[in-house]
Amino acid sequence: MSKKNIAILTVVLAILIDQISKIYVKTHFYLGEDIKVLGLDWFRIHFTENNGMAWGFEFGGKAGKLFLTLFRLIAVSGIVYWLWQTIKRHTHTAVVVAIALILAGAIGNIIDSVFYGVIFDTPMGRGVATLFAEEPYGNLFYGKVVDMLYFPLWEGTLPSWLPIWGGKQFTFFNAIFNGADSWITIGVVLLFFFNKQAFPKEEKEE
Repeated sequence: MSKKNIAILTVVLAILIDQISKIYVKTHFYLGEDIKVLGLDWFRIHFTENNGMAWGFEFGGKAGKLFLTLFRLIAVSGIVYWLWQTIKRHTHTAVVVAIALILAGAIGNIIDSVFYGVIFDTPMGRGVATLFAEEPYGNLFYGKVVDMLYFPLWEGTLPSWLPIWGGKQFTFFNAIFNGADSWITIGVVLLFFFNKQAFPKEEKEE
């Protein structure tokens, strides 16, 4: 299979997995619902929504949200160009897959931001959302990003002798993320391991 086809297949499959999982959670879980996967305390599906950047950070209200979405669209254009140039240089397949995963992750979260506000509603109480709702919760470009993967590997009280945090409740790892975030992370890790192939140094002319 050519590197171009590998890149296309990676992007398509990664986006499909991301969107199917988000739509399923959105239409089957109420906001804030938390379930244990296979009965494990450290692997949970916890439905939440991110209205801004990573870790729930927000800025500038609606204007900031629109700026963030437009910035993501511009960034995706840059990643597409990067991927195309990488394929043309016949770079290692792992690098092509890495960039394709980063691209798929960026597109996955853009889909939420651009379209979710006009295809989903916000149910009252503990109801679940409706896909293609008659009364959607927002407008185009103002959707909320769906997060659900939660891995609290350790929860407990920190030793009292620790400075600042001693005696406080602590959870490791407390981030809640989605498939798109996972693809970006995996892509970045692959680039780290294959950095020489991804960013080759130009040979100096004698």
